[in-house]
Amino acid sequence: MTAYHRIAVLMGGRSAEREVSLSSGRGVVRALREEGFDAFELDPGENPGQQLFEAKPDAAFNALHGRFGEDGTVQGLLELMRIPYTHSGVLSSALAMHKERTKDVYRAAGLPVVKSIIADRRAAAREHLMAPPYVVKPVNEGSSVGIFIVRQGDNRPPAALAAEEWSISSEMMVEEYVPGRELTVAVMGGSSIGENGALGVTEIVTDLEFYDYEAKYAPGGSRHILPAPVPAAVARDAMEMAVRAHRALGCRGVSRTDFRYDDTAAAARLILLETNTQPGMTPTSLVPEQAAHVGLSYAKLCRWIVEDASCDR
Repeated sequence: MTAYHRIAVLMGGRSAEREVSLSSGRGVVRALREEGFDAFELDPGENPGQQLFEAKPDAAFNALHGRFGEDGTVQGLLELMRIPYTHSGVLSSALAMHKERTKDVYRAAGLPVVKSIIADRRAAAREHLMAPPYVVKPVNEGSSVGIFIVRQGDNRPPAALAAEEWSISSEMMVEEYVPGRELTVAVMGGSSIGENGALGVTEIVTDLEFYDYEAKYAPGGSRHILPAPVPAAVARDAMEMAVRAHRALGCRGVSRTDFRYDDTAAAARLILLETNTQPGMTPTSLVPEQAAHVGLSYAKLCRWIVEDASCDR
């Protein structure tokens, strides 16, 4: 039995993914209460340290998404306050949140990625910085916020990148577009569940242009096929690579690694896109689905994550 009883579920925050985080957090609070924990919501405001000091939790379940929650900042605060917390620590959270630094780690670990460059959004709006097709995405946001696909034959990059009302990161990644299918693998680090902690391979299918924010979180925005209808060798490779990515980045608790499976040419290939250190826990989220597929209920998944909480992560 865990020594933790009073659990602060950190949710909301001030990133572009606030609403998703609120949905994740509410589900977690309900599940932890079902499991007998004294769980409560904590929406970090201007002084989260004071909020935590007054709440006096035994541990924190980090259900924040995006900047200020998934990028090492709140993890640093929790370390300073010596409040045990879930998911990855300061360094791995910061690495995984920055897509180019993530790629540096992938390359060093021998994991397959595609070429990319970093540029200011205004430069990316002025001219093609690589030959189309390519993808433009904020280098340090999650949930496909602010992503554009520039297709073959497009005369100009997306004009929205130069808009005055642009409110997210100005540092953009311009990345080779990979055709094919979207796959994802959840990893429970240190767990005996699944294959070395990998829970399974899901294919994500959407009728929208790509798996964007709306496709991820709107009802009916996407369909999840589990297990993914791919060759057994591809599924094994994806699970192995997800575990390697989890370990190379130094992740703890649960992570989820996203892939493109390009089966459009004779030589099929798997390409790593990113690793999410705090995957969504909403009703449409992928990690709870994969956990259920291996016999772990949503409530038991939340319990496992809390019992894994610690400092010095």
